[in-house]
Amino acid sequence: MKKLLLAFSLLFVIPVFAAEPWPELKWETMVPKGWDPSKEFKDLDFSKLQDSDPRAMEALDRLKKLWDDAPAEPSLNGQRIRIAGFALPLERQGDKVTEFLIVPYFGACIHTPPPPANQIIHAKSAKPLTGVKMMVPLWTYGTLAVQRGETTWGVAGYRLTVDKIAPYTGPAGK
Repeated sequence: MKKLLLAFSLLFVIPVFAAEPWPELKWETMVPKGWDPSKEFKDLDFSKLQDSDPRAMEALDRLKKLWDDAPAEPSLNGQRIRIAGFALPLERQGDKVTEFLIVPYFGACIHTPPPPANQIIHAKSAKPLTGVKMMVPLWTYGTLAVQRGETTWGVAGYRLTVDKIAPYTGPAGK
């Protein structure tokens, strides 16, 4: 009888734990379908340009402008998500952080140009967080908003109201 009761109760408990309140957001989902900044450069053969070539400098300026103006995916507005990325702290209170950027790859924003705006998330937490360190990978959980903002490291196309963070240990559920 005890085994039957246990099995029966698990039918109700497991679905509660199985439901994911923060579905994982992949970085490529943040780029609207059809957005292709490379089409602006079809007329250039970069292999024939030197770094000091005025055409290369003009192309870099055009690229920076395109990436700063990169559109966000409107269907993501208001979505509860979790995302894996690298942190760039912005606002500190001692060893705790209240604002940081989340970027898709190591070194993004530290090197120029920064990623497109649709690949930078400005994360804000109401309570100071520990464990947010420069270029340390982490899982960030919260509610995403399509909201453009200038930061010292680049233009963010999204704002995340942070619920919690966790160390990145590999793909979720693995």
